Amino acid sequence: MKNILLIIQREYLTRVKKKSFIVMTILGPLLMGLMYGFIIWAAISSTDQKQIDVIDESGLFINKIPASAEYVFNFPNISLEQAKSNFKESKRDALVYIPADILDNKNGVKIFADSGVPLELQNKIEGSIEREIENIKLTEAGITRSLLESAKINIGSETINLKEGGEKKSSSAAATIIGFVCAFLIYMSVFIYGAQVMRGVMEEKTSRIVEVIISSVKPFQLMIGKIVGVGLVGLTQFTLWILLTLGIFSIGGSILGSKLMDSQSSLSQAQMSNLPPEARELAQQQMQQGGSGIPTEMMPDIFSAAATLPIATIIICFLFYFLGGYLLYSALFGAVGSAVDGDTDTQQFMLPITIPIIASFIIAQFVMRDPNGSLAFWASMIPFTSPIIMMVRIPFGVPVWQLVLSISLLIGGFIFTTWLAARIYRIGILMYGKKASWKELSKWVFYKG
Repeated sequence: MKNILLIIQREYLTRVKKKSFIVMTILGPLLMGLMYGFIIWAAISSTDQKQIDVIDESGLFINKIPASAEYVFNFPNISLEQAKSNFKESKRDALVYIPADILDNKNGVKIFADSGVPLELQNKIEGSIEREIENIKLTEAGITRSLLESAKINIGSETINLKEGGEKKSSSAAATIIGFVCAFLIYMSVFIYGAQVMRGVMEEKTSRIVEVIISSVKPFQLMIGKIVGVGLVGLTQFTLWILLTLGIFSIGGSILGSKLMDSQSSLSQAQMSNLPPEARELAQQQMQQGGSGIPTEMMPDIFSAAATLPIATIIICFLFYFLGGYLLYSALFGAVGSAVDGDTDTQQFMLPITIPIIASFIIAQFVMRDPNGSLAFWASMIPFTSPIIMMVRIPFGVPVWQLVLSISLLIGGFIFTTWLAARIYRIGILMYGKKASWKELSKWVFYKG
């Protein structure tokens, strides 16, 4: 046990003290935050207010298409031919033509521009015309728009779990998001840190350092120490990433939120006064929502939704399945690293190992739709898929017996893969110059000694 602890300490401190680890741990979340921040900032800053001329021969839509921070609509009293001939000189961004028989000719609207017409502009124009035509037809039928709007009701439902005779609020949206994030983190950790174990074993084997190490410790102790040491490095890095990401995105969100608020408020009061009452009210609501697009009154709902989840259970299970899934697969990655002499030789062994990981992430998409179905149950029991699938299910609530069974099977799967990997590792780590095959690996498993 002392040798294993020494190896764990060596693997952990060697990697944590590397400049690359420190730099990537700090720069990883920072670069992600800067990338998303730059994209959002560029999208906000590059949005110029477009001037659109509308030639309305029907006279039904003059000043009825609401302006916004992105688009201002002008209604010149000229013919279509004049507008087309003056289009370049006027420096307008687009020209809209509405025929006199628009009520009968629903496909008669034309939009002219020097280049392609943005889909947002096309949808805005079509939606505004459709809305006004609806108003006209409703008025003819003796129904006002305000009466129709008052008849619309938005139904909100509250989800409640019934457990052991008690009631507890739940949030399907929060459970789906948390479950997916946890599953994705485990999915990435298995690939990233499992590959580190494999490369570490290959480096020691090809440099012949392992021959010196094996003289002091058993191959099994070396493999376990390396797997656990790298796993602790991964856990440390993930913890720091999560904390730094939360800090960066909370600060960046407030900055970009105020920036977007300023951008949306660029619609002048003069333009607002020219809008119809309904359009003016809608524009004011959009401006009040700010950069996040989330009304201020919805913020307590978000926090209350997160509070409905079993946070303590999720954190504890995430740590277990994170380590359990990593240990199970890293043992196999370590066995592959001991059996080959270079990266090119790993391809034939990597595919069978990575297929269950990729398959479990694909299955997780279906499990989120039915977290208590038969597919979800069996996939959360199989050790090779349970780390990802069970983390998707836990936020929705999983019976204790299923959780205990899944954990027991995962521990059993880790013990089996560790035994299997150790049998391959003890032979392959000292095997040089011979290209291993599946047949050769099966022989190594049953070698005595």
